[in-house]
Amino acid sequence: MTSNYETLGNVLIVSLQGKLNSSNAAQVEAEILQHISRGVNQLLLDLGELDYISSAGLRVVLVTAKRLKQSAGILVLCGIQNPIREVFEISGFLNILNVADTREHALQRFDQAA
Repeated sequence: MTSNYETLGNVLIVSLQGKLNSSNAAQVEAEILQHISRGVNQLLLDLGELDYISSAGLRVVLVTAKRLKQSAGILVLCGIQNPIREVFEISGFLNILNVADTREHALQRFDQAA
């Protein structure tokens, strides 16, 4: 599991690669929450290179979304591959999360929210 962080304007882009599961979810969650506690309130999760997500990984996404909502922030997900999309669909996450197909479309969501 690799997580890369980059900032584009006011948006923190977190790109996840590999498998997000119980062995690494706590670390990824802690890193993301640390950024939020430092004032980040626009976060883009790029899942284009994520191969697998477990329930622990889903929890990371949900906790991130809730924390951002508490601070009037916004979370957008993009690049979700079909196997991951199925997990999000079955769990009902697609109904409650802001999802875009591409990074470019996701970044436009932040502009619309401003």
